[in-house]
Amino acid sequence: MSADATTREIKAVDSENQKNLLSDAWRMNQLQKHLSDESHPYHKFSTGNWDTLEVRPKAKGLDTRLELIKFYEENYSANLMHLVIYAKESLDKIQTLVEDKFQQIKNNDRCCLSFPGEPCSSEHLQLLVKTVPIKQGHRLKIIWPITPGILHYKEGPCRYLSHLIGHEGEGSLFYVLKTLGWATGLGAGEGDWTRDFSFFKVSIDLTDAGHEHMQDIVGLLFKYISLLQQTGVCKWIFDELAAVCETIFHYQDKTPPIDYVVKLSSNMELYPPKDWLVGSSLPSKFTPSIIQMVLDQLSPSNVRIFWESKKFEGQTERVEPWYGTAYSVENITSLMIEEWMLSAPNESLHLPAANVFIPTDLSLKDSQEKVKFPVLLRKSSCSSIWYKPDTMFNTPKAYIKIDFSCPHAGSSPEAEVLTDIFTRLLMDYLNEYAYYAQVAGLYYGITNTDSGFQVNVVGYNHKIRILLESVIEKIAKFKVNRDRFSVIKEMVIKEYENFKFQQPYQQAMYYCSLILQNQSWPLMEELEVLPHLQAEDLAKFVPLMLSRAFLECYIAGNMERNEADSIIEHIEDVFFKGPNPICQPLFPSQHSTNRVVKLEMGKSYLYPTDGLNPLDDNSALVHYIQVHRDDFMLNVKLQLFALIAKQAAFHQLRSVEQLGYITALLPRNDSGIRGVQFIIQSTAKGPGHIDLRVEAFLKMFETQLYEMTNDEFKNNVNALIDMKLEKHKNLREESGFYWREIYDGTLKFDRRECEVAAIRQVKQQDFIDFFNEYIKVGASHKKTLSIRVYGAPHSSERASDRSESVSVEIEDIFSFKRSQSLYGSFKGGFVHMKL
Repeated sequence: MSADATTREIKAVDSENQKNLLSDAWRMNQLQKHLSDESHPYHKFSTGNWDTLEVRPKAKGLDTRLELIKFYEENYSANLMHLVIYAKESLDKIQTLVEDKFQQIKNNDRCCLSFPGEPCSSEHLQLLVKTVPIKQGHRLKIIWPITPGILHYKEGPCRYLSHLIGHEGEGSLFYVLKTLGWATGLGAGEGDWTRDFSFFKVSIDLTDAGHEHMQDIVGLLFKYISLLQQTGVCKWIFDELAAVCETIFHYQDKTPPIDYVVKLSSNMELYPPKDWLVGSSLPSKFTPSIIQMVLDQLSPSNVRIFWESKKFEGQTERVEPWYGTAYSVENITSLMIEEWMLSAPNESLHLPAANVFIPTDLSLKDSQEKVKFPVLLRKSSCSSIWYKPDTMFNTPKAYIKIDFSCPHAGSSPEAEVLTDIFTRLLMDYLNEYAYYAQVAGLYYGITNTDSGFQVNVVGYNHKIRILLESVIEKIAKFKVNRDRFSVIKEMVIKEYENFKFQQPYQQAMYYCSLILQNQSWPLMEELEVLPHLQAEDLAKFVPLMLSRAFLECYIAGNMERNEADSIIEHIEDVFFKGPNPICQPLFPSQHSTNRVVKLEMGKSYLYPTDGLNPLDDNSALVHYIQVHRDDFMLNVKLQLFALIAKQAAFHQLRSVEQLGYITALLPRNDSGIRGVQFIIQSTAKGPGHIDLRVEAFLKMFETQLYEMTNDEFKNNVNALIDMKLEKHKNLREESGFYWREIYDGTLKFDRRECEVAAIRQVKQQDFIDFFNEYIKVGASHKKTLSIRVYGAPHSSERASDRSESVSVEIEDIFSFKRSQSLYGSFKGGFVHMKL
């Protein structure tokens, strides 16, 4: 722990804290801590910054590095550690490895830290805290301190209660709030838990109308809790939950090894050895008294209510010290909450019904086909069906993706917004029915795309068709519900407006995509048309949007060929058959393309802009280098560059130069057009300076490249080959890979094998030649686009940055796009496509 490394790490912590200062999640979390017992560790500032780690210790005559070493000596001990090794080698070899790597860690026989005592005494309970968030929107958080669920993990009291209080089916709290037009989201469960203390939290996203009915909403929540008290703890609900948990555990997807070992080593701290693998995931002891004990703790006398809204601006008298969150505190009594319960609407709250979506047939289909890649089952003027049976994972799961390509959906900013509202309304209409499927491990999503929308269903195959057919029926018989349209429109307006509060690096990435992608409408234009759109506009638009369509379908997993065929046949019948079909096939000229702006060789382009939130001190840079249109040999050389340079860039730009906590070098793929991008966000330096540092890094990397030994080069090549040869871990990951090939139109299903073959041919000189041609500063073929987002402290640098820059400045994104040539599209060549 050198002094230099300590200072660098303090700066990194400070930079991370700067990133969080305008995040509502961090602000509200710290406010909950702030309003707790000052003598309890829960009360403390949870991340640290330059002030707490450098300035204040110095003022007290403390050396942070010496304190760090003291902390290490007091707490670092082998008896407090848990180790998990995940490897292919034999146990003997692993044991030798462990002994070699870990033998120097001493066992100082230290005690495990614990923090007995409650963070909230009586003065911190029965509070109503009004607070002003950064983003638009209103939210209620109702919080109770409870007995930690970890002490009763076999009984699963919090799992049982969060299942019921967070349920979204008919009769649930959320269903009633949604019907009244008061809420757009609800979550319930245990949070901030340790072995010593814990909290149960209910979080509700409110509409404008819901904000006016806060007391009714809290009243309804306590009414639902009262219903749970009256009905008592139900064995059938516990048994159903336990059955779902058991199925999920036994058929869980393989996860990345790094995630698996982190989870297991954490479990070893919490559970006895027999439960290390399962943790809390298998509630198995039905003990009503334990569930009842936690339920009794969800009482009006034990509650803390946090109410967030911009409407409280100017009405608060306190400020939380670490994030500057404005808030006020009022005391509430049990009597007040009882009055809220009495005055709340008399809606029919009831327990959920039995879950018909729980799979009972988990058998594996005896697939005769051992196909390695997706096969094109059928192609017509209406659809194409790609099919890939599971030959790898042996789980009773399926993956279905249907892309509706509808030319009218992306024809204007209005059309794009209406498509967005349409997909959200569909999700909204389906929610109370499909929520049961979600509980049972069957997930669905409907999302808008640039050229239409997609339906995705993934999970246990037993009842997947029932869910899919319900989704398809809702699309086919779509009607606009005026009340729900108003709620969704309000939600979309807030979401679009909140874009300005996103991190500056996210804004920079948005501008980069807007410049590069040919068919994209700017958010500001969409925000302009949104307020004027009415339910009637959507009612007219949906039949027009669906009037012409092409369906690209992908079905994979535990599903036979004839099943896949019959599913799509049914969907075609619904949309394309009958005397008055909903859809007509696309004309050949209407098939969607995905074209990308082709930057000119030897030129660098610059798009400077101010950050959208004047209160955000962060600036950001995306430095994008466009290289080529999909080609195996060029792909692997670019990937090799990204692999070798990634660690060096992070070390130089973040660790040494301390430019910012968010520092990344990533490959980029826009519909088959490949490049690489540096993404850096900083409060320390402006984007013009950071851009120069990226170029300085590339010059430094060039020197390292010439100094690299042949063995080092081969090690990097082998590392890339290993990454390519790593098998897909689960059906979702495999399907995502193949779907990308279908959606981009590249259809290189054997991409990994072909790229490995290409890598094996790359010589060190070939790689250096590639770098000199496409990446090197000043290279003849180099094409660069820098997006600079200026935070408030750096906005004054814009003029001088501009005068010093040799780049072509993009003043108007759309004039620029119209003046540039485009890469050819891989997609949309329907007529000439060979089957």
